[in-house]
Amino acid sequence: MARARDEQQQTVKTAHTVKAARRPEVRLPELSGWEDVGLEPDGDYDGIELVEADLAGQDGRGARFMDCALRRCVLDETVLAKARFMDSVLDGVRGVGTDLSGASLRDVELVDARLGGVQLHGAVLERVLVRGGKIDYLNLRMARLKDVVFEGCVLVEPDFGGAVLERVEFRDCVVRGVDFSGARMVDVDLRAASELGIARGVEALAGAVISPVQLFDLAPALAAQVGLRVLS
Repeated sequence: MARARDEQQQTVKTAHTVKAARRPEVRLPELSGWEDVGLEPDGDYDGIELVEADLAGQDGRGARFMDCALRRCVLDETVLAKARFMDSVLDGVRGVGTDLSGASLRDVELVDARLGGVQLHGAVLERVLVRGGKIDYLNLRMARLKDVVFEGCVLVEPDFGGAVLERVEFRDCVVRGVDFSGARMVDVDLRAASELGIARGVEALAGAVISPVQLFDLAPALAAQVGLRVLS
């Protein structure tokens, strides 16, 4: 009897536990200036710093960035599909239509970005911190996110359709019109989001944690999902 009670208490304790995301610990070495005239497909960039570089329209698909810093760079229509970013910082980058589809970001900090329509569908993000800034129409469909933190940023109509999210946190950030359709979640913490508006995919919230206030706000959408009518 005592053993059964202990197991029940442990189950309840586990149900209320949310595993925290592991944040990246980026420690950049002394960086070299970037002297190339432009990005190259499958280029190899190691230990360099790009400051206020205009990379608009350039093609760096399949490129590899290791221990790099991109600061206040322009990324309008820049093609970085299947690129790899490791132990790197993207600080103050801005652009519309940046193509990062199928890219891999590991131990990366994205700080104060101003991006619109950035394509990250099919990408893999592991130990990534998105802090500050604003990203409109972020496309993360079919992406895999593990140990990712969105902090103090504004996300307008982000699309996580069919994505896999594990240990993902939304802290002090505004999330408007998010699409979670078909997403799979494990230890996704939405409680600290300053604003949470779910346009589609409330049925995918199994595996996520929300606050009592958020539950009240989402009640109409949840009721509609199960076909429940509320009449006075």
